[in-house]
Amino acid sequence: MSKLNDCFLTELGDIYDAEKQLLKALPKMALAAEHEELKESFLSHLAQSEEHVRRLEEVFELLGDKPPSQKCKAMQGLIAESEGRIDEDLGDASLICAAQKIEHYEIATYGCLRTWAKLLDHDDAANLLEETLDEETDADEHLASVAVQIVNLDASEAEHTAKGGSPSDE
Repeated sequence: MSKLNDCFLTELGDIYDAEKQLLKALPKMALAAEHEELKESFLSHLAQSEEHVRRLEEVFELLGDKPPSQKCKAMQGLIAESEGRIDEDLGDASLICAAQKIEHYEIATYGCLRTWAKLLDHDDAANLLEETLDEETDADEHLASVAVQIVNLDASEAEHTAKGGSPSDE
């Protein structure tokens, strides 16, 4: 199980850095959001991400280790993409797309980490990782709901209005 444990610790350090990067990116995304519901979603996730960092520090403590100083290149890329969408002023639908890509990355990572923690008999760590996984899944579902019920509809109506019609004309 040595390779699995090494992989577990590497990925744990990776997601720790990813969460720390998000703490800097989410306020920018909230500022760029046009819809109040989306701003609130980003700010709510910021508070959750602070808790995720704290939980990860607790996991490292349970393992008798401390977070490594490594950079999560995947999160760097995802954040750079979201910043590009902000710079290009592509709107809230685009911000939600970028945010959901981030959520899916986090969901995949926390899912693996939780499973590996169980296999490695790190039950307390697995429980903490499961809690975060559940929150990431909920955040993704909430973003999808905001997109479907508000943002995408508004964007579609604006698109049709700009073309001189209305959505019901089709």
